[in-house]
Amino acid sequence: MAIQTSLGKAFEYACLQSLNNALNGTQQIVIEHNSALDVAREKYESATPDMQTKMDLGADAATRVILRLEPQLTNPRNNIPLYLAIQEDVMGIAGDVRDVICIRMQNEWEIGLSCKHNHSAVKHSRLSDNIDFGDSWFGIPCTQDYFSEINQLFQELREMKENNLLWRDVENKEQRFYIPLLQAFIRELQRLDALHPGEIPNRLLHYLLGRNDFYKIITHDNRRVTQIQAFNIYNTLNRSSGNVRPLINIQQLTMPTRFFDISFKPHSGNTIIVTCDNGWTVSMRIHNASSRVEPSLKFDVQLTGIPPTLHTHYEAWD
Repeated sequence: MAIQTSLGKAFEYACLQSLNNALNGTQQIVIEHNSALDVAREKYESATPDMQTKMDLGADAATRVILRLEPQLTNPRNNIPLYLAIQEDVMGIAGDVRDVICIRMQNEWEIGLSCKHNHSAVKHSRLSDNIDFGDSWFGIPCTQDYFSEINQLFQELREMKENNLLWRDVENKEQRFYIPLLQAFIRELQRLDALHPGEIPNRLLHYLLGRNDFYKIITHDNRRVTQIQAFNIYNTLNRSSGNVRPLINIQQLTMPTRFFDISFKPHSGNTIIVTCDNGWTVSMRIHNASSRVEPSLKFDVQLTGIPPTLHTHYEAWD
């Protein structure tokens, strides 16, 4: 497991424990035992004491904010116990980006946290000639024109794999593979958008952000601060608990309906910028995910523009 992935798993455990420590003296807490919890605990315990301290401080900063936003955590009424769980990775594949889940079964209430350690990537998706990204991302299949444009690129990569080539041995990989693949991807987004007006920008963001509302928790170790973003897409966050209201009200987000521009990032041969209405901008960088050549390429996706209504808070560590 890569170092960044291991630290991310460890931070999930720190966030779960922070919530448990803050709440277990006032109510019954049940932590679900599963393989995801075992992995996260092992990664946390394998981290250095200094790193554990940083994760604990970052998680505690997030907990202080979440408790102000979610009164159902601190005011259970008769809805006990509170269940805490770390989700299995398969849930992310199914479209749920949340890592840590808080659930009250009695009133069918839940919230989730997406926990990021020193990075804010949204989703990592692949492109290949065997992947219909339109179908898997939007529920709308790609056109045959798209596959006709990319088939030769991936066939060449497949032959390179058979010859056990490494990416470091591939000359001009941006010009030969990245740029033409991204050009074909841009054209397909534009084709699908023309065939289904108003649908594709909305479905793109729903795919990237998942099918559940969540709080995105990002630690910035160097700055000793935790960033909390409330992705209240379906209006399930920030609910009152009886007469107890949240200290801060979070607005429901307005999703995009139009592409303003889809083009290459200036001076880049591997990144495109997708600019939509309602304040949404997405950066999509294509890259090889391993040292060996494979007949697929991976996206690193970042939200570089967010709506002004997206609630964002920076909490300093103690």
